[in-house]
Amino acid sequence: MSKKKKPKMEFRYYRMPEGSPILALLGQRWVQAYGRDVDYLHFHNYLEIGYCYSGEGTLTLGERDYRFTGGEISIIPKNYPHTTNSDLGTVSKWEYLFVDVDGILEEVYRKGGNVKRMNYLLHRINSRAIFRAVEEAPHLARMIRELLDIMRDTKEFYMEEAKGIMVALLVSIARENQGEKGPAEISGKVTTPVSRALDYISLHYMETLKVEELARWCHISETHFRRVFTEFMQMGPLEYINLVRVQTACNYLKNTDESMADIAGKCGFTTLSTFNRNFKQITGVSPSEWRKRPENFEQQLLKYWIHSEEGW
Repeated sequence: MSKKKKPKMEFRYYRMPEGSPILALLGQRWVQAYGRDVDYLHFHNYLEIGYCYSGEGTLTLGERDYRFTGGEISIIPKNYPHTTNSDLGTVSKWEYLFVDVDGILEEVYRKGGNVKRMNYLLHRINSRAIFRAVEEAPHLARMIRELLDIMRDTKEFYMEEAKGIMVALLVSIARENQGEKGPAEISGKVTTPVSRALDYISLHYMETLKVEELARWCHISETHFRRVFTEFMQMGPLEYINLVRVQTACNYLKNTDESMADIAGKCGFTTLSTFNRNFKQITGVSPSEWRKRPENFEQQLLKYWIHSEEGW
């Protein structure tokens, strides 16, 4: 039985590796008791593809629970609430791919310029979550396993190979979603204006962003946008933008030796003092202090509480 969900949700933000539209989470780290002390849903800023090798538990997609026993795949659109819970006293083995679907399809359609076609394909891919036993969807499972192995082995030209197979997989997902029926309905997704704003911020956080601009992008008034965004995210739009900027800054601090001023500029902060102030407000320490102990990265910055829809 799945755990009772409290009226809250978690946003888990991931940043793609440099030059790659695919982030692979592989290996022993993902053999664990999923859902320990977790009684809430979460969502991501990228499409999540999961492959369950073994274990028993519950995968919650939106408002519905599904049993997994090993030998299943899950395909979950970005901004789609979900969670995984292993049965008490058991461990489960999953591996995951997070995919920048927009980036991959833009690369494919760039030459042809068929934006309408691309948007239709995106709609089909994001129209619902998929949970299937491997034997029920062998074509999807085969491509997912192949992609996991390619990302694991990283042979010469592996990224070119992975992109090609990923395009084929995305097309297959779109075909699978032709009828847009179960297992999880589109109502499980984050409300549309907020979802559009999250997407826009993820692409433009390094620029000067105004709430008025976000509201216009979502096709609603600024007053209505502020209210909807704050009610759902439990924080204002500007506060959320700074969270994304600080999250990105932590990646630079952890993985590069760039100066604080350069990192501040790349993350959208106009001055070093603004960067330092916002960074300390969010993490509790200065950027230079945080750089000395980046092991706290996920615990500090990949988990933010937001409001979930009533009844979850």
